[in-house]
Amino acid sequence: MTLSFLDRFRTRRDQPPLPVFDGLAQVRAYWEGLRSEDGLPQRSALDPRGLGGVLDRVFLAERIGRGLVQLRVAGSGLGDFAGMDVRGLPLSCLFAADSRPLLAQCVESVFSGPAAVELDLGSDRLGGETVIARLLLLPLADVSDRKLLLGAISFIAGAVRCKFQIRARREETMPPPAALTVEAPPPKPIRRYGHLALVHSTE
Repeated sequence: MTLSFLDRFRTRRDQPPLPVFDGLAQVRAYWEGLRSEDGLPQRSALDPRGLGGVLDRVFLAERIGRGLVQLRVAGSGLGDFAGMDVRGLPLSCLFAADSRPLLAQCVESVFSGPAAVELDLGSDRLGGETVIARLLLLPLADVSDRKLLLGAISFIAGAVRCKFQIRARREETMPPPAALTVEAPPPKPIRRYGHLALVHSTE
């Protein structure tokens, strides 16, 4: 076994390190912890204390049309990156025009799957496959006729203001809620009277 063979499995010094997106795993774990019997978490169950340390990356959005969600609550990280208060704005306004149709598909998958969706985001100012942020979209249980999702976004260090372009997408469809099984009542014991057996009774 030669050294050159081993080098194939090592990160080359001239290759940029893989980006680290802090906080998304914590948000996903918190969301998973709120699920019960494969159901979706309730909006009322969300507690900011469970997302300590990542609240600046978290947002809550409501479906306002096919493929469209409006930001209802947004952490400071998203607003700082956009340079404005993004509450009340559609999530799509942060994306370049050519990525909005794909974003709409992903949003619909969140609600119709339901599905957890993760997007690698690039900048409309940078070419190639450069990834500057990662977006996580998680479905919540419907509230009356309102459809909601919990989102989180994490940026690489030094990310500058831009419009997002989707570089990659990953979807995980949630299993349907476990069907409730109703156990049949145990059969009544057969009553015997001498050599006769009562096999039916209207009691």
